[in-house]
Amino acid sequence: MDIKSAKFITSMANYGNFAGKGLPQIAMAGRSNVGKSTLINGLCRSKGLAKTSGTPGKTRLINVFLLNDNLHLIDLPGYGYAKVAKQEKEKWSERMAGFFDKNELLRVVVQLVDIRHAPSVEDVQMTGFLRAHDIPFILVATKSDKISKAARQRHLHPIALALAVQPFDIIPWSSETGEGREALMAALEEFI
Repeated sequence: MDIKSAKFITSMANYGNFAGKGLPQIAMAGRSNVGKSTLINGLCRSKGLAKTSGTPGKTRLINVFLLNDNLHLIDLPGYGYAKVAKQEKEKWSERMAGFFDKNELLRVVVQLVDIRHAPSVEDVQMTGFLRAHDIPFILVATKSDKISKAARQRHLHPIALALAVQPFDIIPWSSETGEGREALMAALEEFI
């Protein structure tokens, strides 16, 4: 799979109809500030496609992108940001549930975790949810350029243990070096 074109379609507070709906979908899920928007930009080789911010919780809506005119990439709101009011967290949870509920267009979820930290309770819950609903997922460990290659296995092991996968099932990703792009593209191709 090669991404030749990518464009923003819409933002939605709640998942529903949008222009062109009906194409296969890939979803991006992960904690706030894990690097979903940065990964989308790197994956699509477009710096400004998805809005990035150093402030956690920037993506509060469901954002839809059209790839190659035949695939939708869905950027889901980040979960687990502690400084957001409980009511806002509940809205995010409802948005996520609305997206996953009987979504026959969804082919795979790319779940992002930060390679520098053990998975959060929310990360474990997300993986459990995906398994319980038989939703295929690909695990990507972002910010791999922030640790040395020698220390990588030491960081991947607790992630693999907490999320019940093998370390080799996790794709290390670096937006700085481009590491992981080819591996993620190959993994996505299996589901598209």
